[in-house]
Amino acid sequence: MARRFLAKIYVTLKPTVNDPQGLTVRGGLHNLGQSGVIDVRVGKYIEVLLEASDAEEAGTRAEEMCHTLLANPVIELFRYELEEKSEPTPGG
Repeated sequence: MARRFLAKIYVTLKPTVNDPQGLTVRGGLHNLGQSGVIDVRVGKYIEVLLEASDAEEAGTRAEEMCHTLLANPVIELFRYELEEKSEPTPGG
């Protein structure tokens, strides 16, 4: 029987990759008086609700999604967390 899992996926640039968006955000924070901000790295957060027979299968599928579409393995790293979700109750 299939169970529902929520994969919370975090994608970030590898530490050796320049992050111009992070530099822009850091500059904006400095302009707003947040001079203590030393570095900013910008990434992506993605939630995927999926059905799988167990957590191992859900994890395998989440990794496959990351490797094939959600992350660029040349310049990005990813990690994920799985949370089993109960079926929604009727009417709410």
